[in-house]
Amino acid sequence: MTETTEQPETPIDQLSFDDALAALQRTVAELEAGGQPLERSLALYERGVALHERCAKLLAEAELKVQQLVTRAGGALETIDVSPETARETE
Repeated sequence: MTETTEQPETPIDQLSFDDALAALQRTVAELEAGGQPLERSLALYERGVALHERCAKLLAEAELKVQQLVTRAGGALETIDVSPETARETE
């Protein structure tokens, strides 16, 4: 079992999906609690948007990997490592 090790100084674009999702949940909870000064609320909101985008990107990449499964001769499946930029259309 992996432990969430997200630190405030960890760049969002380096977080795993689980770490980004946990950070997003904490950020939303802090925003919902209220009572922060406007500047803190704005910073939390901006961080939440960035964390949401990170999660969405990682999910899109995972979906592409699933979509890029191809059947080889004999019915075995082969995965093709792709990124959104290099994805090919499936028929």
